[in-house]
Amino acid sequence: MAFTLDGKAALVTGAGRGIGRAIALRLAEAGAAVFINDLDDAEASETESLVSSCGGKAERLAGDVTAPEFPQRLVDAILAAFGGIDIIVNNAGYTWDNVIQKTTDEQFQAMLDVHVVAPFRILRAASAYIREAAKREIAEGRRVMRKVVNITSIAGTDGNPGQCGYSSAKAGVIGLTKTLAKEWGRYNVNVNAVGFGLIETRLIQPLTSAEAGVEIKGRRIRVGVQPQLLEAVKSSCPLGRLGTPEEAAGAVLFFCSPLSDYVTGETLICSGGLHF
Repeated sequence: MAFTLDGKAALVTGAGRGIGRAIALRLAEAGAAVFINDLDDAEASETESLVSSCGGKAERLAGDVTAPEFPQRLVDAILAAFGGIDIIVNNAGYTWDNVIQKTTDEQFQAMLDVHVVAPFRILRAASAYIREAAKREIAEGRRVMRKVVNITSIAGTDGNPGQCGYSSAKAGVIGLTKTLAKEWGRYNVNVNAVGFGLIETRLIQPLTSAEAGVEIKGRRIRVGVQPQLLEAVKSSCPLGRLGTPEEAAGAVLFFCSPLSDYVTGETLICSGGLHF
């Protein structure tokens, strides 16, 4: 069954690289106009250029989704650029790992802020437009489906040693998803989550790599996975390998498409069959 996202406006956070960039490109290829957010403006600009080079329409606004005032700015910017919001993909995030006795309050809160609080604020900021648009469409006898896809992880569904903050935050994403699915069903919004296993991004690069880290708010945070663990994961994964960002984006695209118009409040696990 063919489908198109022509005429749809999509917001993708954390779209400067990796899975977020792959999602932005998939949505653009399907016809959506894509509004790109990333902490790094250079990366966001590169994604914007990639979308434009394949014939897609894109705009961007770099900024920190965890800043209290930024989610409203982001929503206002996509409305100004495209005149509406049809798809929201809350993808921005990173890992900051440690066993619980070594996890600071700052570290734990940072995981909640980027993975749960920021999506909550973005969706709250978008709620006025979504409710008003839906009420107008329903009054006109039209059903226009909108889509929210929140990104979670098998760390949130299964737990993972060394990730008490990340796992707690990703579990919270599922609660937010299920609740908003019930609140926004009356407005013809499908709200779902995609939970990833190990996907080939910088967050799971070998810790021996010189680039095994991310810069967040002036702090260098070490991210990655021990090489021996990566090999163990590959051998325990039913598909025998890590996933690609493009494969991850495919699962998100399903929830952004008309194919999921009668699916809401669900979590799709995209992990190659891997569970922690």
